[in-house]
Amino acid sequence: MTDLTKIPVTVITGFLGSGKTTLIRHLMQNPQGKRLAVLVNEFGTVGVDGEILKSCADANCPAENIVELANGCICCTVAEDFIPTIEALMAMPQRPDHILIETSGLALPKPLLKAFDWPAIRSRITVDGVVALADAEAVAAGRFAPDVSAVEAQRAADDSLDHETPLSEVFEDQIACADLVLLTKADLAGEAGLAAARGVIEAEAPRRLPILPVSEGVVDPRVVLGLNAAAEDDLAARPSHHDGHDDHEHDDFDTVVIELGEVADPEALQAAIIRLAREQDILRVKGYVAVAGKPMRMLVQAVGARVRAQYDRPWGDTPRATRLVVIAEHDKMNEAAIRAVLEG
Repeated sequence: MTDLTKIPVTVITGFLGSGKTTLIRHLMQNPQGKRLAVLVNEFGTVGVDGEILKSCADANCPAENIVELANGCICCTVAEDFIPTIEALMAMPQRPDHILIETSGLALPKPLLKAFDWPAIRSRITVDGVVALADAEAVAAGRFAPDVSAVEAQRAADDSLDHETPLSEVFEDQIACADLVLLTKADLAGEAGLAAARGVIEAEAPRRLPILPVSEGVVDPRVVLGLNAAAEDDLAARPSHHDGHDDHEHDDFDTVVIELGEVADPEALQAAIIRLAREQDILRVKGYVAVAGKPMRMLVQAVGARVRAQYDRPWGDTPRATRLVVIAEHDKMNEAAIRAVLEG
């Protein structure tokens, strides 16, 4: 790559727990001869996703090429965090051939695309494509995809239904901005679920989009990288609920970090996380658990009542501590109640 060649960037977006980190791990392990860099935007103060990716670092994507932004949603902190970080990646002694950006689950991609028109970077970088991940099972179940006809019928009777929930707006904006949609957890959704999810996304998309089923993040990298969309020059085709607004807020969501001691019964902790989802509508829980008597740390990732746990690596010299990030809508966040369930 010559110094005059624009560095392609792939923006990977999707709702909480849709599988963005899993996809990026797969791309890192199958880089197609490219030297990659990864920018991870976490919602919260514990860099779980960044640590997962750094554990996969190799010569094609060394640890110094994996950068975390945890100061807020990437589309809200463009000037303070995003632009300087992109400039630093481009100034590395060995420039990356391709940059992957994992947005937070709450990020709206269009403000991020607008940032690529900033004078400092617009001649040196291009958005190769926006890849939106959607949990096929969740979409098929009707989450974040309201029945338009039903909503219209209810609107006449209740003015409060004139505004959609923040979650649905995030979902719709991500689909509207995409060049490619990956239906993740296809193995869990089944053929009927995939068909239903595809129908929902086709109805939401403002233009015809390729929609592919994916399990465990496994997809041919040639399908994801090299889209040549130049998305920063194609903003008009990517409508957003926030078009015409100067900014947007994510005050509808809160995050808390719960610190616990060593956990004697990891199964009981997982049951408590499921209880949080069912009783308090918690959206997401992720973090590390120190299990008594186990030299390996346990990685926990939960989306609603679906919990995944695995021992990922030894604690080594790292202090053994249980730290969980909990994300919920603002009016559903009750820190004391969350602590009572997790500590009980």
